[in-house]
Amino acid sequence: MIFIVVRFKVRPEYQDEWLSTTKAFTEATRAEPGNLWFDWSRNVEDPSEFVLVEAFRDGDAGAAHVGSDHFRKGLDAMRPALAETPRILNTEMPGVEWARMGELQID
Repeated sequence: MIFIVVRFKVRPEYQDEWLSTTKAFTEATRAEPGNLWFDWSRNVEDPSEFVLVEAFRDGDAGAAHVGSDHFRKGLDAMRPALAETPRILNTEMPGVEWARMGELQID
């Protein structure tokens, strides 16, 4: 799987509408055949920072995502709201499912 985490710093005047700004992009990405998940979070200590955790089944699915029309439109929608260039981690890893955390096993 291709596993990606992106940190977005959003200008103050766009923070409350960030999820609305990215809604069409989010919905279109989640509908892609190779998308495993595409989830937004907001940093509880820094409300200007939104974190996107996403995964794609394989490199072909990731390439299709980046090459899609909704990807380009999503970037265009986000750009005016950004305070700085987003920071990204992108790696390939085995499997396509979340594992259970053994240290907090609930029986």
